[in-house]
Amino acid sequence: MTKFLPFDAADYLDDDETIAHCIAAALEDPNPEVFLMAVRDVARARAMTQLARHSGLGRESLYKALSPGAKPRYDTMLKLLAALGVKLNVVPAS
Repeated sequence: MTKFLPFDAADYLDDDETIAHCIAAALEDPNPEVFLMAVRDVARARAMTQLARHSGLGRESLYKALSPGAKPRYDTMLKLLAALGVKLNVVPAS
């Protein structure tokens, strides 16, 4: 019998370009949970403690903001995205 390990996206988010593509793809989904899950995966790939330090957020606050079902504040997400080294851009819908 073949055993498979559970898939963990964080294992593959190892460079800035891949991270940016992951978050951009998640933003295309109408379900906001998909975006939060992508940011959570990136945060785990980057180490939560280091990310908390760079964002100015407490580690526990960071975990709470990224927990399933959370509704983080806009300013929290901006700090978090900046600490992850990505930014959001708005372009006209085609």
